Amino acid sequence: MDFLQTILTPFEWLVSMIMVLFHDGLTFLGLPAASGVTWTLSIIGLVLVIRGALIPVFVKQIKAQRGMQALQPDMKKLQAKYKGKTDQLSRQAMAQEQMALYKEHGTNPFSACLPMLIQMPFFFSLFRVLSGVSKAASNGVSIGAMNPQQVAQFDHASIFGAPLSAAFLPQLQGGDLKVAVVVLSLIMIIAMIASQFITQKQIMTKNMSEEAMQGPFMKQQKMMLYVLPLVFGIGGVNFPIGVLIYWTTTNIWTMGQQFFVIRRMPTPGSPAYKEYQKRREAKGLPLLGASKKAVAAEVEVEDVPEPKGQRSQPQRKNRKKK
Repeated sequence: MDFLQTILTPFEWLVSMIMVLFHDGLTFLGLPAASGVTWTLSIIGLVLVIRGALIPVFVKQIKAQRGMQALQPDMKKLQAKYKGKTDQLSRQAMAQEQMALYKEHGTNPFSACLPMLIQMPFFFSLFRVLSGVSKAASNGVSIGAMNPQQVAQFDHASIFGAPLSAAFLPQLQGGDLKVAVVVLSLIMIIAMIASQFITQKQIMTKNMSEEAMQGPFMKQQKMMLYVLPLVFGIGGVNFPIGVLIYWTTTNIWTMGQQFFVIRRMPTPGSPAYKEYQKRREAKGLPLLGASKKAVAAEVEVEDVPEPKGQRSQPQRKNRKKK
């Protein structure tokens, strides 16, 4: 057993167990056990479980991204301070000041991509499970929590005529390319690219402050806007249909989740934040960022009744004229 297999084996068991639980549940509800639709819904269920469990991590990612945006002006000053200084002492001093900035803003460069890093073992495990289905079915052995019968069912399961364990490029190289596999693979690759592009575009145009748009963070976001869809496009032709279903579903989840966050929890100073403030103002709600004292003082001022008229001064009736 190699090092990678040692790490991924627990994840393979977890991934296959969640799929089997969904499969058994759907079969109990009346769906055919060997149907590709049943196994497709099991994969979608796997995505829902993983992404649902990652919501707390996603909230931390949002805070980390905002921290990264907020420290950009200070980071720019720091880079200008050590510009041209390549000696070891200057590098150490710059690194220490960078770490102090990260600590001050409660973020670090790795926390922003933490959800994706956590998902990678599940993705590779699913890839290994689906890639090994055909071989395991021919040998009559199990994979993780999937018994030999379920492995054989999955191997023969197809959706819209495309086997879930089949992949575009391997079929092309093997000289057994099916039209259904080509069409379904291309549709899901396009869906993956489009959802990834829209998600990234939303972040750049609506959820970044003006200061962040002027800094190096914007260059990083622009690079991700074009690099990630390219990765999905190139890698997608190697993925089995089952993996494409998994990755397309998780990309669509991310797009919807990002839309919700931008609308309900926008980054301060961003265009989405200004729109959010306008919506709150239109509904008569207090604006975000206003201090409690200011809001309380405003309420007290509103509650003080205005004087109905000027009070007349009393005069003595027997006042003598000088």
